[in-house]
Amino acid sequence: MGPVRESLHAEWTKLRTVPSTGWLLATAIVLTVGVGLLATSVMKCPTSCGQDPTKVSLTGIMLGQAAVAVLAVLVVSGEYSTGMIRITLTAVPRRATALAAKAAVVAAVVLAAGAVAVLGCVLAGGLILPGNGFTAAHGFGAVSLADGPTLRAATGAVLYLALIALLSLGLATALRDSGVSIAVVLALLYIVPIITELGTLNPVWQHRLQRYGPMTAGLAIEATRSLKTQVITPWAGLGVLAAWTAAALLAGAAVFRLRDA
Repeated sequence: MGPVRESLHAEWTKLRTVPSTGWLLATAIVLTVGVGLLATSVMKCPTSCGQDPTKVSLTGIMLGQAAVAVLAVLVVSGEYSTGMIRITLTAVPRRATALAAKAAVVAAVVLAAGAVAVLGCVLAGGLILPGNGFTAAHGFGAVSLADGPTLRAATGAVLYLALIALLSLGLATALRDSGVSIAVVLALLYIVPIITELGTLNPVWQHRLQRYGPMTAGLAIEATRSLKTQVITPWAGLGVLAAWTAAALLAGAAVFRLRDA
């Protein structure tokens, strides 16, 4: 077994044997599906016919991502708090390999959990929304993975969660402290939407924040209707989040390489 495979196996073993991993992944799924169920249940047409049914179904991503972010932070900061990081680096002296293994394992489990959560949201939307008036008679197609835009939104939502996990992992590697890392990640995700919703900013800056904030840009991937009126196109928005994630991972890798364990 080569060093890369050994590192991946070690990270997978550590991740699956920590009790918080299962709880946080389950929390992410329950929050995502639960909020999606609530959102689809209260949305009625013709009262809310201007809404995007697929995006409504995926509303829970906004809350479920918090559990994903906490999980990714703890993967790194937990080792620093317990001193396990020294054992990790003794077993895998190449720090780039160690960090890449952590990122790969975290991304894999989040992709799996995200797929389950998003599938639950899409199924809920497909079952509930037609009964709430979102039918062909009002110009709506079925919320189904057989529909191209819905499939793109669902796939993008799963990728969004994986990118949020990697963004959190990168920041936690740079900051090391659990509390600080979680606070920074959640602030980075949620402060921009809060600021833009207040409507107190100059319209130009409000548009820029919505277009380039990691959460507001990334969640553009969920949109399936009125795409021309969105502040950013779906894949471009996910690309903005990918750029944030790459920057966080590069910063984390630089700190990880230069600082002592």
